[in-house]
Amino acid sequence: MKTVPARNLHEFGAGLLTAGGFAQHHAEDTARVLVWANARGADSHGVLRIPRYVEMVEQGRIDPAATPDIESNEGAVAILNARNMPGATAMLAAMDEAVGIAERLGIGWCSAKNITHAGAVGYYAMQAADRGLLGIVMSASRPLMAYHGARASGLSTNPIAIAVPQEGHPLLLDMSTSTVAFGKIMHARDAGTPIPPGWGIDETGAPATDPARVATLAPLGGPKGSGLSLMIEVICSVLVGNPVISEALTGGEAAMNGLALAVKVGAFAETGGFARQIAELVAALKGLPTTAGTDAILMPGERGFRLAESRYRDGIPLAGGTVTRLLALAERLDVPSDVFSGRQGDRQVPPRPPAGGRARMPSE
Repeated sequence: MKTVPARNLHEFGAGLLTAGGFAQHHAEDTARVLVWANARGADSHGVLRIPRYVEMVEQGRIDPAATPDIESNEGAVAILNARNMPGATAMLAAMDEAVGIAERLGIGWCSAKNITHAGAVGYYAMQAADRGLLGIVMSASRPLMAYHGARASGLSTNPIAIAVPQEGHPLLLDMSTSTVAFGKIMHARDAGTPIPPGWGIDETGAPATDPARVATLAPLGGPKGSGLSLMIEVICSVLVGNPVISEALTGGEAAMNGLALAVKVGAFAETGGFARQIAELVAALKGLPTTAGTDAILMPGERGFRLAESRYRDGIPLAGGTVTRLLALAERLDVPSDVFSGRQGDRQVPPRPPAGGRARMPSE
């Protein structure tokens, strides 16, 4: 493992993405989301993704300079066409649109068509919570996970995130519909470590413990995970006429889609009362008796927020395999790699954009 200051890692990541073709603002957005994931311990969605993103630009699967536009706007519903732009900027724009609608109408729904891999979707749900709204984000992509009972990929790991504003850090649920995200298999390969039997299956359908032998991921809770993934595909993709799974399974070109939903708390309840009741709920849960070996009962996202505080202060550890692949890409793209050195404890890269998020869509 190598520990890198967060600011240095952000600069290095943005530099790699820019050299790989990303427009500067896309590179900055993407690097910030990736480093946020690393800081929270979600290495599966961190900077190990950068070589693949650059490869997708070279393959024409990411348009590194595209600009999104709003295709339709009806009541509380907007549809954004991301035109295969980098997923981070696309989903930031989608949540910004959803928040803008919710502030006017109480609830805002923005479907984002033709996005690319967007990283940890909890980041975008946090954009709503930062502004005092409840945020929900989902994304749908190509087959990576077995449908329950099958031994081949039939669905994706389609994640869902929910962020609830409260005093201090929001409640943040961020989960995939597979037992683990595919990035955890990638991280295990980089780290040279085996994986637990429930994470994936091999070509015969047997549990795989060697990450190199994983043919497809296992759904979380069997039929529960595959059923939830299916419904996310319906909500994110089929509903906007941009199906992913049926296209992929019949040999067609599969896109990716996302959904950003923002809910104005004041449209449903008095905000002070809502905050008080959330605090009471959290306190009641934390007061439950614990099982043997449990030090404290944690709320969704709490472990990640604690870890991020220490990693933004002390540096972010990266697996040796990840560092090797990033340095190889830096050499190929002629990007200086001395940004890996520097003062530890640099906190100048925040874990997410400040309250207020990004600017409105260019058309506004």
